[in-house]
Amino acid sequence: MRTVKILAAMAITLILAACAHTEHEHGNDHADDLGLYWVKYAAEYQAISAQVYAQATRDLPRFVADTSWTAMPDQQVDPTLPPAVILDIDETVVSNVDFQLTFERPFANHKLDTWSSNVDATPIRGVVEFVAAARELGVTVFFVTNRPCQPIAGNDASCPQKQTTIDDVRELGIDIDANNVMLADERPDWDREKLTRRQHVAKTHRVIMLVGDDLGDFIACVRDEPAGPCKQAGTRETRLADVERFGKYWGAGWYILPNPMHGSWTSVD
Repeated sequence: MRTVKILAAMAITLILAACAHTEHEHGNDHADDLGLYWVKYAAEYQAISAQVYAQATRDLPRFVADTSWTAMPDQQVDPTLPPAVILDIDETVVSNVDFQLTFERPFANHKLDTWSSNVDATPIRGVVEFVAAARELGVTVFFVTNRPCQPIAGNDASCPQKQTTIDDVRELGIDIDANNVMLADERPDWDREKLTRRQHVAKTHRVIMLVGDDLGDFIACVRDEPAGPCKQAGTRETRLADVERFGKYWGAGWYILPNPMHGSWTSVD
């Protein structure tokens, strides 16, 4: 199986490299996109990622022990519930920088799904150790991603992207329960606003940590298009105000990884 994936990855890489060469000839390359190259090559990016997960790992025991603690500001704490952490996937658990550097613009979800299906996943530094430490302490790990469920011709699964997502995480050496993976549109009320899915987890678990790379992994209603319970779009000003409003959580229950490549920040005014 691994040999097949390697051969498929080589074929896709050659195709995408040709596309990238064509884009370069037409002036649409990544020469000025320092964010992509920073994630790909900068030692600083690796250091920050390691630092984020090291701090989260150090904080695990005290948040497990403190049954009055929750990382969900609007949730009433139920001290009898078992502890859980919620992680985003892309650029939080799995690095997609190689995909970002090579895929043919414009972005489409099926392009990422095809890439992920044929290329072995790359972990964000520190995540494998963090998940192992959490589980050692009896913490359930949930994965909430905005990879969407979309039909694929010739695939009868109701959410074909879910298996691809599960395979990505397992390729890192992290075992994963399908029930603990939640994609956008997997259920009628699970849109791109992640609040509903976080609340779903909080019904059965005391959420002690949130880990992600986008403000929407922590705070509701920060996107340019309102979804779920949100009535208004996020703006640059409201997003900055939210960072201040929830200041006590950063680095203490909320752990954010750098992502200068893509995210909700790219579309707000």
